[in-house]
Amino acid sequence: MSVLAGFTATAQAALREGLGINAGHDLNRDNLTDFLAAVPGVQEVSIGHALIADALELGLAETVRDYLRCIHRAAAR
Repeated sequence: MSVLAGFTATAQAALREGLGINAGHDLNRDNLTDFLAAVPGVQEVSIGHALIADALELGLAETVRDYLRCIHRAAAR
């Protein structure tokens, strides 16, 4: 089972029990779209560290726009 499939199965089990789904560590612009598209019910992602690290390279405004693009691509799948 892939790591992403494990997260998906765990989220499905949590949702069946009425729990909310939050995520964070190791999510970044490279994997956020795939994660959000695969894992159901995600209410919040804590990506502050990755966001600030990217902002140092790209600037804060562009980084926020890029993360929003990741989220919108996931929603479109």
